[in-house]
Amino acid sequence: MRTLVLNAGYEPLGVVSFKRALILVLSEKATILAGSEDRQIHSARRSMALPSVILLSRYVRIPTARKIPVTRRGVLRRDGWRCAYCSKTANTIDHVQPKSKGGGESWDNLVACCLKCNNTKGDKTLGEIGWNLQFQPKMPSGPQWLVRGVDRVEPEWDMFLGLAEAA
Repeated sequence: MRTLVLNAGYEPLGVVSFKRALILVLSEKATILAGSEDRQIHSARRSMALPSVILLSRYVRIPTARKIPVTRRGVLRRDGWRCAYCSKTANTIDHVQPKSKGGGESWDNLVACCLKCNNTKGDKTLGEIGWNLQFQPKMPSGPQWLVRGVDRVEPEWDMFLGLAEAA
């Protein structure tokens, strides 16, 4: 079970295991905002719902400007693990504008790609081989991208991620 961690400004900071969340709650460094009532944790003195969202008491630093870092996994996830050229299953990434021709490591220049298309394209531009992209690559947005390192968002988190997106 994963637990969403929010700072004092209700901004998502990341995800921790339920064990780490319990340690933070029991040491009074966090409070439970949402939990699974059908899944309880029992100790000798008390029982509580398994936390799905916790709020840190003192941590108030705002994460760095909501800029989502470019990663291989992030590009594949953004493109739905589909090749930007042929729509088959992608297992690698490709620079639309090759690095040797001035292309950089940015959301606008990286796309998911299958191995066959990546090898065929090689170090060429799209114009040189007459290919077109099926979509315009850009930095992803939305509540599922606010929490770093998470492929899927738990339903209990929706309300809290909506608060962060509105801010």
